Amino acid sequence: MRRLTVRWAVFGTTAVLGLVLAGTTGASAAPAAPATTSCDPVAPSGCMLPFPNNYFTVPDRHSATGRRVHFDPAAMPANVLGQSIDPTEWDRQDGFSPGEPILVQVPGLDVARSHIAPVTDIGSSLDANAPIVLINSRTGRRTPYWAELDAHAAAQPDRQLLIIRPAVALDEGATYLVGLRDLRDSAGRSIPAPASFRSALAAGGHHRTARDSQLQHIAASLAARGVSTRDLYLAWDFTVASEQNLTGRMLAIRDTAFKALGRSAPKFTVASVVNYTADQDARIARQVVGTVTVPSFLTGSGGPGSRLHYGPAGGNGLPATPDALPTPSGQDLQAGFVCNIPRAADPAHPAHLSLYGHGLLGSPTEINAGNVKDMSNGHDFMFCATSWIGLAADDVNFVAGVWSNVSQFAAVPDRLQQGFLNFLFLGRAMDTGSGFASDPAFQDAHGHSLIDVRGGLHYDGNSQGGINGGALTAIAQDFTRAVLGVPGMNYSTLLQRSVDFAPFQQIADGYYPDPIDQQLIFGLLQMLWDRGEADGYAQHLTTDPLPHTPAHTVLMHVAFADHQVSNVAAEVEARTIGARLYQPALAPGWTNEVHPYWGIPSLPDHPYRGSAMVVWNSGAAFNPPPTNLTPDGPQYGEDPHEFPRAQPEAQQQKATFLLTGFVVDVCGGQPCPSN
Repeated sequence: MRRLTVRWAVFGTTAVLGLVLAGTTGASAAPAAPATTSCDPVAPSGCMLPFPNNYFTVPDRHSATGRRVHFDPAAMPANVLGQSIDPTEWDRQDGFSPGEPILVQVPGLDVARSHIAPVTDIGSSLDANAPIVLINSRTGRRTPYWAELDAHAAAQPDRQLLIIRPAVALDEGATYLVGLRDLRDSAGRSIPAPASFRSALAAGGHHRTARDSQLQHIAASLAARGVSTRDLYLAWDFTVASEQNLTGRMLAIRDTAFKALGRSAPKFTVASVVNYTADQDARIARQVVGTVTVPSFLTGSGGPGSRLHYGPAGGNGLPATPDALPTPSGQDLQAGFVCNIPRAADPAHPAHLSLYGHGLLGSPTEINAGNVKDMSNGHDFMFCATSWIGLAADDVNFVAGVWSNVSQFAAVPDRLQQGFLNFLFLGRAMDTGSGFASDPAFQDAHGHSLIDVRGGLHYDGNSQGGINGGALTAIAQDFTRAVLGVPGMNYSTLLQRSVDFAPFQQIADGYYPDPIDQQLIFGLLQMLWDRGEADGYAQHLTTDPLPHTPAHTVLMHVAFADHQVSNVAAEVEARTIGARLYQPALAPGWTNEVHPYWGIPSLPDHPYRGSAMVVWNSGAAFNPPPTNLTPDGPQYGEDPHEFPRAQPEAQQQKATFLLTGFVVDVCGGQPCPSN
């Protein structure tokens, strides 16, 4: 991600922010909750809670999980203009996100007095007497988590939710039991269970409702797994979306497009070639700019706000059934690309090939950054980049508008999926003999290729390029190794911990001022965002590859105390993909965690062939806030977000990994970077 405060003036988003907030004059509070019968009677606080919740699903024998999400439009959060979120796209889900924030309101709760596991002590979430349990109902295994009270609602305790965040991705298609027990207030007094929940557990005979029976079954399931119901405050269950529901759309897009393409290179056009003298650029000899032709799976022109195309069956491009898959629109997109050929490349030493993924709401020209040029020339890589459409420069205005009317959000992951295909087609053009290598723009004056199509394709990306790069890697067929720079997954965890989100938080505060609505919105967005970020694909990134997809290995480079991509988001990803941790990760005394990097095993030796996470220390030993707040302010020091990619040792480690698959120690057995 990148500091948006730098980019707003460039892309006109300041004007958008002003226009969006202008409509909120005089609107200081959310409208009253609409009357609806869809509220779970177990929760006295309001509709949609607790969340996620199988109460908001219906049986569906056609879905992979046997369930289908079904939200009442009247229960969905509404903006200050009275526009409720349209649940149509959410109702296509056969479950909730594998990274879903679990939301519940517990009036008077004191997290410390209740001994609830914080982010600094995730391991305690698995203690035998932990006050919160999260259990896979099929396997009986408990899932680690951390929990926090919504810090953005600290001034409104009556609107403050408890947020339980899984510390590893939840199993696809699994149903989870949530149990809260022995909760305490600030005086250490036990908080009694809601009367509605106590009544449900005690109901019998003809007085017992269907929901009473469900809750009694859930309590019995918890008891069978050693969770006493004697001091149970609340319990419910929810089902995670299936692999098919999470990844099926993108795989259909990929497989349809590449079946038509075959093994040939896609069509491409070179628009400009700029040759630099050594005086003009000591690292890059030539820049090539052009477009790759990619079949469009989007409606209309495919621009910001366009949706995936589902053919005529549903009418207006809409899916005819919840599980319908996207189809080509019949149009082509011209995906712009920028490639930099390093000065080190010549016919005897042709450049290695790597895609490059740019940062938040950025552009392919990020490959002109000094660190990328250093890596390119120092290790003889030609980096080529295209846009992460959906979250690229052209999307700034649309993305800003989403936070005033969340019903529009589905267009973001729809465009991101088309963006993945654009990257894959660019990669095919790079590493196929009939592609770039056949064009004079990528040859010397004698017609000899300057790029190595025999050495294979690779991927390197930073920030959003590290986040989206996890999803891209999981579906990639033409490369098997990737470097994910300052990465993470699960935007619902990441957003409020990132200084980049501050401008959008202002819009959300204006249009959805109720803190409960905001947290519900983050949970709702994650359900769709999974289609376009690593959270929906991570369980197939390094093991259990997706159909017709090779296994991959990844190297994660994390910036300690990152202000833009929170370290906790990277650690969840590392646990999920089975990455090993380079040790020592930190200098002594740098972290306030009880067990630093809990649940991430150490690298067994060097060199190591496999996936790994390396933490890079910039010298700023500041711990971020232990809750959903940004590390913004002088007490947190300078943002180290861009530190890893600029280190020569990091570039050496990346190059070795991409070319050989081995993770080597470039820090001399000390915390990175070595001093």
